[in-house]
Amino acid sequence: MEVNFDEKLLEGLRVDPNYNEDVLHQVLRIAVYDEYHAYNTYKKTIDTFGDMRPFSNIMQAEINHYSALIPLLEKYNVPVPIDNWYEKIELPNTILECCEVGVAAEIDNIKMYDNLLLYTAQYPDITDVLYQLQAASYNNHLPAFRSCVQQYSQTPVNVTDIYNQYSSHDTGEDMMAKVNEFGAIAQKISNGQMGQEDIMKLLGNTNMSFIGGILLGGIGAGLATSMLKKDDTNSSKDITKEEK
Repeated sequence: MEVNFDEKLLEGLRVDPNYNEDVLHQVLRIAVYDEYHAYNTYKKTIDTFGDMRPFSNIMQAEINHYSALIPLLEKYNVPVPIDNWYEKIELPNTILECCEVGVAAEIDNIKMYDNLLLYTAQYPDITDVLYQLQAASYNNHLPAFRSCVQQYSQTPVNVTDIYNQYSSHDTGEDMMAKVNEFGAIAQKISNGQMGQEDIMKLLGNTNMSFIGGILLGGIGAGLATSMLKKDDTNSSKDITKEEK
C-alpha cells in the first residue's frame, strides 16, 4: 500500500509550523486527507452492513467536500495526497457503533478546520471553502449521526462520551462544550425562538473561526438573515446546503 510522505502529519489533523513543508501545503493536504478518511469510513460501512442512511448520503457529501478542495490544491501547486484510507479502516461490530464513530469523526473534522483556519487569513478563497466544509459537518453530518445513535440505541445521546471513546485525538473539552451549546442554540433558531441573549452568546464566543463556519452554514443562514438583513443569493451553490 502506498503511503504519503507526510502521513503522520496528515493523520494528526493539525498544522505543524515547524514541519519542513509550507504551511499552506499542510492546510490543504490535511483537509483533503481527512475528507478522504470520512468518505472511506462511510463507504466501508455500507460495504459491510448494506446501503443505509445516513451513511449513503453523507458518503456522497464527502465526495463533494474533497472535490471542492482539490481545485485549490491545483491552484496553489500543492500535491494531492494519496487516498489510502480504505484498507486502513477497521470498523466496529455493529451499526450503532458505526454511528458513534461517525459522531466522533465529524467532531474531529470540525476541530481540524478550527486549526486549519488559523493559517488561511491571507487566502480568502481557501478560507471560504474551509468555513463551508466545517459548517456542513456541524450543521448536517453531526446531527445526522447523533440521530443515528439515538435511533439504534433508544437512549439519550451523550456526545462527549461517544467522542472520548472513539476519537484517537485529544478530548477537546472546549469543543465538546461548543457542540452541545450550539446544538441547543440551533434548535432555538429552527423553532424561531432565538433571543437576544442567545445572539450575544453566539457572537461573544472567542473562537471566531468556528462561529464563521456556523454563520456560513444552514443554521447561520437564517440567523444571518435576521441579524444582518442580507439575502443568501448563493444558497443553491453552497456546500453547506447538501442533503442531510
